[in-house]
Amino acid sequence: MPTSSVKEVLPSPLDSTSQQPPLFDGTTRLYTNYQCPFAQRVWITRNYKGLQDKIKLVPIDLANRPAWYKEKVYPENKVPSLEHDNKIIGESLDLVKYVDAHFEGPSLLPDDPAKREFAEDLLTYTNTFNGTVFSSFKGDTVKEAGVAFDYLESALQKFEGPFFLGEVSLVDFAYIPFVERLQVFLKEVFKYDITSGRPKLATWIEELNKIDAYVETKCDPDYVVQMYKKRFLGE
Repeated sequence: MPTSSVKEVLPSPLDSTSQQPPLFDGTTRLYTNYQCPFAQRVWITRNYKGLQDKIKLVPIDLANRPAWYKEKVYPENKVPSLEHDNKIIGESLDLVKYVDAHFEGPSLLPDDPAKREFAEDLLTYTNTFNGTVFSSFKGDTVKEAGVAFDYLESALQKFEGPFFLGEVSLVDFAYIPFVERLQVFLKEVFKYDITSGRPKLATWIEELNKIDAYVETKCDPDYVVQMYKKRFLGE
């Protein structure tokens, strides 16, 4: 399992006062944000495949975005986006597949057709998962959010091993940024432990926290709690 002995020195975020990096100069760039769970999916994938020297991080300050990012780089004005091969592509689930397919390093999708089909099912469910849990904050949180976490618990039983497809895959990297944030927020605000009664989910989280490629991307828990309180509860 790939590990990095030296922790990467992260560049400072670029804001409205920052100069644009050269575009299409042969450098592969991941435009990202250190607090964004969508961008984190691609960041983990990059790290796990050992591409720290091949894909340069370009963090964007989403609260004070540089005008050039929308005007000249990515008209959607969101992160993540990837500058590669004289083009810009976006959407986090597309990007984790793209990075896996177009760059060296360990493959993050197995050859087994059954596992690939299940991977697509799980990736398709990510938006439903997030929507279900986020909407639960305004209702019966434990009951409504519980349905989504029960789905993950059940999915983790399909193949032998601690991860969704048995071995670690891009499916795990698609879910963990959101589960990471929801776990701390639900525990702090609603006193709800998402791993209680879900041993597979608990083990999955534990195993992912043994992977440097993921651990080095984790968001500050206090930031998550305060940001989610403001965004979802109006506090």
